[in-house]
Amino acid sequence: MRILQTFLATIICTVMLVLVTTTARADLDNRECVIVLHGLGRTEASMGKIENTLANNGYLVWNEAYPSREAEIEILAADHLPPGIRQCEDWNAGTIHFVTHSMGGILVRQYLQSNKIPGLGKIVMLAPPNQGSEVVDHMKESSFFEEIMGPAGLQLSTQNNSKPNYLKPIPGTIGIIAGSVTSDPWFAWMFDGPNDGKVSVESTRLYEMADFLVVEHGHTFIMKSDDVIEQVLFFLKHGKFKADRQSDLLYRGKPPDSQEDVYRYR
Repeated sequence: MRILQTFLATIICTVMLVLVTTTARADLDNRECVIVLHGLGRTEASMGKIENTLANNGYLVWNEAYPSREAEIEILAADHLPPGIRQCEDWNAGTIHFVTHSMGGILVRQYLQSNKIPGLGKIVMLAPPNQGSEVVDHMKESSFFEEIMGPAGLQLSTQNNSKPNYLKPIPGTIGIIAGSVTSDPWFAWMFDGPNDGKVSVESTRLYEMADFLVVEHGHTFIMKSDDVIEQVLFFLKHGKFKADRQSDLLYRGKPPDSQEDVYRYR
């Protein structure tokens, strides 16, 4: 009898161990990783507030600097995105998201032209020059522009053959936040419509974007704004932005739920 009891106890313990291990493994596989990419001429410190907020909300976060002014976009994307992806994989993350500022979004688009990311999740782009920057159009002929902004900066014009306009649509659920208040008033004369001082609202758009939000912030510090960070978190969770103000949100297509009355269509 004692042998039978011991045998049954062993079986129960083994089953419980398997269940616990399986559950723990599932929890690991369900973890979500976010690769954070700063913009041209910035460092990882500029994305520190977003990084900390993401980490405090349970995300695994990779935020490292890359030499944005030392190489062309193709090289930057090929050399500096794979380390972040490998880190997410080493963390056994089941989903890999991206949160980018300015040119960081162009690097993600460039990388996805010829690479697949297993478990690719959502991509939030803050003030991305997806159709180029009007500032580059006006400044690229200046002798000091390339010296200051580097070869990648010269690739960001609004011309049809520029790098951003040459890239094909990418996978992933994409949310774009554009700024409508200039942080560089000395560039105001370069724009015909709403802009953030570096990129026009219209130039941030992508055909394949899932949602689009316009906020009253400038290009330089849009990533540090509490309301923007709140929207980033909401998009990573829901695949859409939170419609706080009807005048802010420009949604492409039909909203995925019943909140149609808080969206304004284009």
